[in-house]
Amino acid sequence: MDGVSFMENPHSTPADECVLLYYKYVRIDDPRSFAGDHRALCRGLGLRGRIIVAEEGINGTVGGTDEAADTYRRALSEDPRFADMPFKLSRGAAGAFPKLSVKVRPEIVTLGANLPFDPKRDATGHLPPSEWKRVAEEDPEAVVFDVRNRYESDVGRFRGAVTPPIDHFRDLPRALEDYGHLRDKKILMYCTGGIRCEKASALFRRAGFREVYQLEGGIMNYERELAGREDLWEGDCFVFDNRVVLPMGTARGEPPAGTCAHSGRATHRYVNCIHNPCNRLFLVAEDLLAGSPDYRLCPDCLAAGLTAATADNKSRPTANGA
Repeated sequence: MDGVSFMENPHSTPADECVLLYYKYVRIDDPRSFAGDHRALCRGLGLRGRIIVAEEGINGTVGGTDEAADTYRRALSEDPRFADMPFKLSRGAAGAFPKLSVKVRPEIVTLGANLPFDPKRDATGHLPPSEWKRVAEEDPEAVVFDVRNRYESDVGRFRGAVTPPIDHFRDLPRALEDYGHLRDKKILMYCTGGIRCEKASALFRRAGFREVYQLEGGIMNYERELAGREDLWEGDCFVFDNRVVLPMGTARGEPPAGTCAHSGRATHRYVNCIHNPCNRLFLVAEDLLAGSPDYRLCPDCLAAGLTAATADNKSRPTANGA
């Protein structure tokens, strides 16, 4: 998958390290100045990760020690703009992020639909995990809709969810044209942490969908709030750092929900195709990787006659489905 590459990360994670996932749509008048100050704050705390800043707000995933994360959260809470910003925490940081990146972009999550977004007007229809789950189970008119990318839903998704075959969030507006027959249904949408649902829900409503409800806090919040009652969820959760996959179903002893692109067998191990012009992210069984490096090629490149020896491989690291 273009733009989605990960380093192998075989190292264990110290118990006192964590990853913070957060976002907020809020007006930032001078995003470049804000980004500079924020970069200095994170560097001083030894945090690494990816932070996007725009006039519309902030979107970040950072990892570091528990002490650094607590200090970071306190620092942000002292700014009135972020005093009520929720943080989602997961264990593990070592190797998750190779460096700190703080960038200024036009959007904190790229939809690219020429959709002016006003959170006070557009960010509506949130349901807490327990209520979202109840509606999904009890309402026959409800449609569970995944607004993430296809490689994310491949490794884990809610049972029976609609999973558009998109490779980028910005592909969703075009893909939505194929789901017009669902306009009169009750849409229960979800993503990893909630940020994409904010914009997707506005997109859906402006496309004529009458009832659109977001899973509040996304998959991460669902897992935290409903620990032991996550029976609607199948598989694990894709994340955009070098952990690649957060065990959810497999951590409970369930088999992986993902299937190997070569063999069809259950797996949650991701790799990037080693043919550099392709770089597709796909699932592959561990025993195939152990048996031949050729299986680091996606099925299309392998079918085209490429091998590990003949692929245009510029020694780009591949993904680790931890």
